[in-house]
Formats: sequence, structure tokens, C-alpha cells
Amino acid sequence: MSQTQAPKVRTTLFCILVGVVLALVAVVTDHWAVLSPEVEHHNATCEAAHFGLWRICTKRIVMPDSKDKTCGPITLPGEKNCSYFRHFNPGETSEIFEVTTQKEYSISAAAIAIFSLGFIIMGTSCALLSFRKKRDYLLRPASMFYAFAGLCVFVSVEVTRQSVKRMIDSEHTEWIEYYYSWSFACACAAFVLLFLGGLALLLFSLPRMPQNPWESCMDAEPEH
Repeated sequence: MSQTQAPKVRTTLFCILVGVVLALVAVVTDHWAVLSPEVEHHNATCEAAHFGLWRICTKRIVMPDSKDKTCGPITLPGEKNCSYFRHFNPGETSEIFEVTTQKEYSISAAAIAIFSLGFIIMGTSCALLSFRKKRDYLLRPASMFYAFAGLCVFVSVEVTRQSVKRMIDSEHTEWIEYYYSWSFACACAAFVLLFLGGLALLLFSLPRMPQNPWESCMDAEPEH
């Protein structure tokens, strides 16, 4: 690797590392989306929910005297209960999820997220091995693995977004308001950093093209 390429590669790898951390945070946390039902009476108790790829958390909130007819915000004090989705842990009783979301959406989003983590592990392994002498060529498969990981994160984000949209539009659910929370933002940022970082790493790790034909002739091995 040339001296001009090395700083660019190191900077790109740092950006990818930030994307990896954000992807891990998004996968393991439960704040992808916050759902709120309609509140008919003031000073009533309502139950808002937020969920991630694996768990849903409900929070019983006593609403203050206000004109807002939605439950929340989720930051208000209240009794909180978290449980894994029933299809991931049959022993849990997450009935709200079974009624208000689509099991296929949740399983798909979680499975695709696992694929992204697998690509991240393979890319990181190649990147670490490339630090050894004369193994710069491993940066190229590493860049592709990171780009694939970013695409998987994007698909997981889109599946979750479609799931939330269908919940809100459905007449069989009590949710009328929603917003995406910080775990969702971490996933979106991870997609940008991993995908663009992977493409940039591929570009920077390619061998330098000769400036003129004489460079290729001078670099050629002598004939015996």
C-alpha cells in the first residue's frame, strides 16, 4: 500500500468501526419504534409501547390533564414490563405483539440483522488479517463484506418500517400514533457508514493505476 493510500484507508476503517458499533447498538436495543394508543379520558391510565428486533416493552402511564389524546410521551414515569416476542421465546407472553404486529415481519427483520452481523464479523476478520505484511489484498473482500452488512441493515430497517406502517393502518390495532426512536436512528446511520465506507475502502485499496506506460515496463519482472 502506498503512503498516499494508507491515511485514507485508516480514516475509512475508523468510519466503518463507528458504523459497526452503531449497528450492534441498534440490534441489541429496544427503541426502534414507539407506539401510542388513543386516550379517551383525561387523568386516565394508558399503555404505550416501544420495541426492537427481539423484545417489546410496555409502559403503563398516568396521563396528566392535557388536551393531547395520545398516550405518552414514553419518558413519563410508569410501570414498565419487557418481554421477548413469543416466536423467539415460547415461555414469554407478549400478547400485544401477537395481536398488533406481524410475526413474519419481526422474524425477517431479526434474521436479516443476524446476516449483517455475520458480514461484519467476516469483514473485520479480513481487515485484521490485512494488517500483516503484504496482505493488503484482504481489504478488498473486507470492503465488500462491510457493504453487504450495510445493505442488510437497510433491509432490516425497511422491514421494520413497513411493519409499523401496517400496524398503524390496521383497524385491528389500538395504535394511532408512532415515531421512530434512537435505535432506529442508529441503524440508519450504521447503514450509511457501512455501505459508503465499504465502497470507499474498496476504492482506496485498489492498486494504483500506472501514470504512463513506462511505469508498467519498469515494474515488470526481468526476463531470464
